[in-house]
Amino acid sequence: MHMTVEQIAEEALALPSEARALLADRLVESLDPAEDGLIRQLWMREARRRIDEVRSGSVKTISADEAFAQVRQAIAE
Repeated sequence: MHMTVEQIAEEALALPSEARALLADRLVESLDPAEDGLIRQLWMREARRRIDEVRSGSVKTISADEAFAQVRQAIAE
């Protein structure tokens, strides 16, 4: 029986966090090195876009403490 990607994801998300981290690491390592260059290029483009947004004032930054507080609140809901 072949599992769908969604079924595999559900099973993976049910694993303990340490096992999920190991699985994620193994999946990333399995990527084609040629794709890695493309992925790096895309992330660099995204980073530049975000820097430009901050510098132009179109987005407001928040402190790490505030960001973590928002995450904790979202998780608690």
